[in-house]
Amino acid sequence: MSEDADRLTPESVWDYPRPPLVVPSHEHVVIELDGETVVDTRRSLRVLETSHPPVYYVPIEAVSPGLLRPVEGTTWCEFKGTASYFDVVAPSGRTIARGAWHYPQPTPGFEALAGHVAFYPGRMDRCTVDGETVVAQPGDFYGGWITSRVTGPFKGAPGTSGW
Repeated sequence: MSEDADRLTPESVWDYPRPPLVVPSHEHVVIELDGETVVDTRRSLRVLETSHPPVYYVPIEAVSPGLLRPVEGTTWCEFKGTASYFDVVAPSGRTIARGAWHYPQPTPGFEALAGHVAFYPGRMDRCTVDGETVVAQPGDFYGGWITSRVTGPFKGAPGTSGW
């Protein structure tokens, strides 16, 4: 199947694996903040996990310089390891607390995530995949990107923590 056909094929998050899978993507990922494009790449990674919309990780070099400011505190993912966070400092100076994260030393099987960063789409002004505006995964912990090709229900909304 061609890459273009793959982009058009509907995906159910209930068909995604657990543990998650990291897959390269050549979709056009754009992140906007304060009226400026701060990420524009066709070299992202998608993390696909049961019940979650994909999380897009972009190469750190695709992020506008000065946008990311490391902050204290980590979280632990049973699959990917220790996540560290960034405040996202918009071109205007506005700061989005812990608006992005990365895995500086991902666990075995997730090494591809090193050198990549993920953004919470609901905290940015606009995130798009191939021109389609993304809807943020419900809740404020997970950072999934919902597009029309991805179907749920999705973990993150009230009452879904036990899934």
